[in-house]
Amino acid sequence: MRSQVAAVLATGTDFLVTIGLKELAGLWYVASNATGAFCGAVVSFLLLRNWAFKRHDQQWHGQAVRYVLASGLSLLMNTGGVWFLTETFDIQYIVSKTIVAIVMGLTVNYLMFKHFVFAPDP
Repeated sequence: MRSQVAAVLATGTDFLVTIGLKELAGLWYVASNATGAFCGAVVSFLLLRNWAFKRHDQQWHGQAVRYVLASGLSLLMNTGGVWFLTETFDIQYIVSKTIVAIVMGLTVNYLMFKHFVFAPDP
């Protein structure tokens, strides 16, 4: 449950930054999406490490490296998914972003973070 709350807060950060950069600053939606995803990733790491999975007893350096790898993959899949849905189906970027965020959050991100980034030490 905590993981999902952390995901909602990180996704909220992601969406706020994305929409702010696109709608207020006029940046290209793909660049706005990537920046929003990065900001959401920072919020996610801090919440998952310290609150959801409570792995703050472990060295944060190793977690951070694994998190960067997992988040990099997530960023590529997220941004590619938003671009693909927006361009292929001619829908608004925010609709694409919502679809991709839900699918990624419930599948790839949760599994990578739980079993790769914040897995208990052997």
